[in-house]
Amino acid sequence: MRVRFAGRCGFWIFCFLRVSLASAAQQTDAAEPGEAAPPVKLAVVVTDKSGKPVQNLEQQGFTVYDNGKPAKIVSFRAPPTAAAPAAKELPVQIVIVIDEVNTGYEKVAYADEGVRQFLLQNNGQLAHPVSLAMFSDSGLQMQKAPLTDGKLMANALQQRGHAVRTIGRGALGGDQDRMRMSLDAMEALIREVQKISGRKLVIWVSPGWPLLSGPQVTLTTDQRQRVFNSVMQFSGELRQSGMTLYSIDPLGLSDAGDGRTTYYQNFTKGLLKPANADLGDVGLQVLAEQSGGQVIFGNSAIASSINRCISDLDGTYLISIEGAPAERANEFHSLAVKVAAPGLKVRTRNGYYAQP
Repeated sequence: MRVRFAGRCGFWIFCFLRVSLASAAQQTDAAEPGEAAPPVKLAVVVTDKSGKPVQNLEQQGFTVYDNGKPAKIVSFRAPPTAAAPAAKELPVQIVIVIDEVNTGYEKVAYADEGVRQFLLQNNGQLAHPVSLAMFSDSGLQMQKAPLTDGKLMANALQQRGHAVRTIGRGALGGDQDRMRMSLDAMEALIREVQKISGRKLVIWVSPGWPLLSGPQVTLTTDQRQRVFNSVMQFSGELRQSGMTLYSIDPLGLSDAGDGRTTYYQNFTKGLLKPANADLGDVGLQVLAEQSGGQVIFGNSAIASSINRCISDLDGTYLISIEGAPAERANEFHSLAVKVAAPGLKVRTRNGYYAQP
């Protein structure tokens, strides 16, 4: 198992945090004095043991737990079916990010081709509007408007050139730069996605961002607070913008057995307080799993992995619960959903931050 940790270098860590995390805005759930806490909106995916979406479940079969206590469900919408199509509403938008910063140069073309294969399915007629976003050393560039013409986007993707890579890989300074740029790209993406109405599925094609965590890394109290603020920012913005994040590793089977594919799981449970914060808490796969999305490693067929992410829509129940009161500022509330039907798997975001 190979897991690379950042070396002991307080100066580099300080600079990284100062540039990327110091000004993170706190996106939390707060109510006006005398008012009840705002409802918490969740996208809940239900599948069978094989991963096939499950439909036609009713509200009384769901129980949502907020900090271990049953929460009141204030709204419920089952996924549309052929027999019961959804009421007229804005379509779900799909955003596919191709990560050139954290992907080795030889694999970027492979990622492009996998995305092209997805776009050309069904003779290029996409079931949902899709936007492409390119993340390179020069930042994030996103398609101006989502399209359902897969052929048009596939041709544009084939004709584009790849940006010149200027960020070194492997050295501590290069990892710091890539992590800073990745967080900046995520913030830029959220700003763009917030302009789109309705729900959004963001599929980030990348091996992941450098986690920069390990036994040799020690953060100061101030640095941990900055990480905590950044985690709250992403948690709030992803949920409030109706965005679910997915991570697809384009390295496929070549990543099998690498410790990096499991190390991120040390940070997915939810960050309760600043004293527990670590740089790994803002990793790509960590944010994806916490948002209720999927993390896919070991599948060399990128197009099928994208379809696997999108198939979640067929089993997604939109549920709002009554927000629970917080006893203190920035209080993390864990979330869990159970269904009465046996043998089913349920996935949703892992929690939210609330205010008194």
